[in-house]
Amino acid sequence: MEKKPAPESRPNVLVITVDQWPGSFLGCAGHPQIQTPTIDALARAGTRFTNAYSETPVCIPARRTLMTGVPPRRHGDRAFNETLPLPPDLPTLAGTFRAAGYQAYASGKLHVYPVRARIGFDDVALCEEGRVQFGTTDDYEESLARAGYPGEAFYHGLSVNGYETRSWHLPERHHMTNWTTEQMIRYIKRRDPSRPSFWYLSYNGPHPPIAPPADFRRLYDGVTPPAPPVGAWARDDDRLPGLVLEARHRFFHPRPDTFAEALRAYYAVCTHVDNQLRLVIGTLREEGLLANTVILLTADHGDMLGQHGCWAKRLYYERSARVPMILVGANQDPRVALNATDDRLAGLQDVMPTVLTLAGVPVPRGVTGLPLTGAKRRDYLFGEINHGIAASRMIREGDLKLIYYPEGNLFQLFDVARDPDELEDLASDPAHRAALRRLQGRLRDELHGDDVKWRRGAKWVGLPRRETAAVVRALDARAHHLVNQRGSHFPLPPKRA
Repeated sequence: MEKKPAPESRPNVLVITVDQWPGSFLGCAGHPQIQTPTIDALARAGTRFTNAYSETPVCIPARRTLMTGVPPRRHGDRAFNETLPLPPDLPTLAGTFRAAGYQAYASGKLHVYPVRARIGFDDVALCEEGRVQFGTTDDYEESLARAGYPGEAFYHGLSVNGYETRSWHLPERHHMTNWTTEQMIRYIKRRDPSRPSFWYLSYNGPHPPIAPPADFRRLYDGVTPPAPPVGAWARDDDRLPGLVLEARHRFFHPRPDTFAEALRAYYAVCTHVDNQLRLVIGTLREEGLLANTVILLTADHGDMLGQHGCWAKRLYYERSARVPMILVGANQDPRVALNATDDRLAGLQDVMPTVLTLAGVPVPRGVTGLPLTGAKRRDYLFGEINHGIAASRMIREGDLKLIYYPEGNLFQLFDVARDPDELEDLASDPAHRAALRRLQGRLRDELHGDDVKWRRGAKWVGLPRRETAAVVRALDARAHHLVNQRGSHFPLPPKRA
């Protein structure tokens, strides 16, 4: 029988997630303006995966995938079901580490239900962006009350899904990013030194509200962000499915003359998160833990940020679906290359088996993700979001990406290596007809549930397309531009939000 290593010799593991951060918005990824020196240093200390995607690019399903190592078909949510608990038969990342003798702590955003569910962690310091509709005040808002700012977390007046911007309204030390960092530092310092640790550090930023502290906002004074890329195929609303139209009209987005200011503030939020990460890494170093800690950084999804006229997430274009993925090994583990890039197709389902494998913890049966340190690579990656008329599906294979909208029975094909901004839709190009059919075959094999109705025999039929005006009217009728506004959370959480 193989002898288990002594607990103190096993590496610690730190998984970091940021929220709504495109994989291309990093200095180490070649972005010409954004300042991310800490994340860039992590990339030099390990491997950056250049083709990492969120299988379902919206918060809750993406985090379920990350925490279980399985795709939506198995964990049960491909839409955004706020009141769906995790299936009880699914092992979680934290629970698996705890079963192996690790202590497991989380700080920041979990986005699970019930809100106080620990999903395997020993303890969670919760910062849930004001989700008081479930009758729970999170730990961050309680800390504001103790500091003399009761109920004032959202007194900046910004929406949690909008692109209006202003500087943070409270002293910087009370920013949710600083608080999340502080709680993680406390967990690190208060660890049981006789056991290894699994830490999950989950920042809310750069997800709106876009309210960076003033010092970080000033870093980008005078910077003029480039205009967002817009493909010719995206210039006519009347040719696009409702899911794309909603990404254009659902939330407030800046007029052209305010676009630059919104992007400057978004950059500033990213740099603020990057700066706070440095404190966590410094704590690990000063505690003598950094060399023996596996670090993995990723995001739940990206943000369109004006690409093709769209904002936020839920789409399979690169800014929305491709995410950062950086892995640093412990003790110069030869399984993780230094200052390297890896172009294999990766998904959030790969996080769990990757960090478990590097820690020497057996991966539970049923986990479908692949360790990013192994020789095995997937031939293609499948993505799915939403049901019925609002659905979209993705197949990424090699340099090609197929996107399908059942509404209007629309296929799009992009060569993302040659055309990373997805300006040229190749679906009607005769030279790509064979590739289109091959990827359509991949997609056919992945269909499940009601999706199979999108085909009739050997033919794709999809669903009828809604009129553009009807989609926009429906959004206006539901006041989507105000639906994510927050108010005062004092003295008690409201019953509805």
